[in-house]
Amino acid sequence: MNRDAIDVRLAYGSSGMAVRLPAAATTVISPRPREAVQDERATLLAAIESPVAGPRLRDIARSGQRVAISVCDVTRPQPRRVMLEALMEVLDGLIRPEDVVVLIATGTHRASTTRERREMLGADVMETWRVVDHDARDPTGLVDLGYVDDVPVFLAREWIEADLRITTGFVEPHFFAGFSGGPKMVAPGLAGLETTLALHNARRIGDPRATWGVIEGNPVHDAVRAITRATRVDFSVDVLLDDRQRITRAFAGETLAMHAAACVAARREAMRSVPAPFDIVITTNSGYPLDQNLYQAVKGMSAAAEIVKPGGTIVCAAECRDGLPNHGSYGQLLHAGRSPADLLERIAGSRVTIPDQWQVQIQARVQMKADVLVRCDGLTDAEVRAAHLAPIADVGEAVERLLHNEPDASICVLPQGPQTIAYVA
Repeated sequence: MNRDAIDVRLAYGSSGMAVRLPAAATTVISPRPREAVQDERATLLAAIESPVAGPRLRDIARSGQRVAISVCDVTRPQPRRVMLEALMEVLDGLIRPEDVVVLIATGTHRASTTRERREMLGADVMETWRVVDHDARDPTGLVDLGYVDDVPVFLAREWIEADLRITTGFVEPHFFAGFSGGPKMVAPGLAGLETTLALHNARRIGDPRATWGVIEGNPVHDAVRAITRATRVDFSVDVLLDDRQRITRAFAGETLAMHAAACVAARREAMRSVPAPFDIVITTNSGYPLDQNLYQAVKGMSAAAEIVKPGGTIVCAAECRDGLPNHGSYGQLLHAGRSPADLLERIAGSRVTIPDQWQVQIQARVQMKADVLVRCDGLTDAEVRAAHLAPIADVGEAVERLLHNEPDASICVLPQGPQTIAYVA
C-alpha cells in the first residue's frame, strides 16, 4: 500500500484480525469509551435493590413460589453467570433452589450443549438450579395464550406456569427490533415458532421503522412489548456491555420502564452519526460468539448498510465457525433464490413466513444496496458464493483492489461491527 497506513484490529472469532488501510481515506468508528464497573456483582445487586420502576425483587418473592428466569442463548455475549449469581444471592432464603428453573431463551435457535451451558452459567448455577433450553417447535412445552393484536401467542409452559417470572439480558441496538433485551427475552426468546413467525413476517421486517435504535412505532418491537404487557413479567434485569463484554451499567425493575431507561443509555453509548455515506464499509459481527455463523453475520452487514453509498461495497469479516449454520432454514432459503432480487420477490409474494426468512430478507435488502464481500474461515468459497456473497481471502488485499479501481474511495471501518451503529446525520 503506497501511502501512509493505519493498522485496525477487527473483532473476529476469539482472537481478532489486523488489517492495514490508507490513513487519509479511512474513518474508524468504534464504541465510545465506556468504563467497565469495578465490581459487577455489587453493581447488579445495587440495581436489583433500587429498581428503575416497580417493587424490589425481595419484596415480591415468596416462599413456595415457582420461579422461572430467562437468559440469552449461546449466540449472545450476556454475562449470565454473574447476573444469575446476583439473583441467587437475593433469592437465597426466600425461594427453595428446587423451585427455580433457568430457561435459555433460544427463540428458534438450536439448543445449547452441556459444555456450552456450563461455560455460560457456571458450576454454581448448574448445580443449584434446573436449566432448560427452550424449544419453539415442541408443542407439549408451549401454552396457547390466544392472540395479542394480530400475533398468535405461544409461550414456554414452564414460564407461564411459574409464579415469579424474571427476565435477564443485555441491551444493544438491534437490526430490526430496535434494541435487544427486556421484552425480547419473552418473545421471541421463549415463544413458540408460530409466534416468532408472526413477529418476523415480511410486512414487519420490511417496514422502514423496523431498524436499529427504533422502538416506538417499530412494528416488531411494538408487538413484542404488547405480548409482554399481556402475559406478565414480574421483574427484569438488563446490562450494558463494553467492547470486551464487561458490564458498564445495570438496570432492574418493571420490564418496560427498565428497558426504556437502558435503551436511552445504549443509544447514547452505541450510536454515532456520520456526515455522509462511504464508498467502502468494513464491518464485523463483533467477534465470537456473535460471529459464529453467517446467519448472525447479517447483523454486521446491516450495520454497514446504514452508512454505505448505494452501489458501494461492504466488506464483512466474520469467522463463521458454525458455518451457515447447518440447522434452521437460512441456507435452504438462500439456495432457493437465483439472486438477492429474486429472494426479495419470493418473500414478498409468499403468504406464509418460513423460519429464518427474516434474515434472508434483510441480507437481500442489504445486497440490493451494495456489493458484499465476506472473509470467513468456517465456510468454503463455494458455500459463500451459494449464499449470493463474494468470498475474499484477505480484507486488506480486497480493499486494495477496490482502491485500484476507485483511488479516491472513502472508507469506514466498524471494527466492533454492530456494537456501534453509525447513521448518516
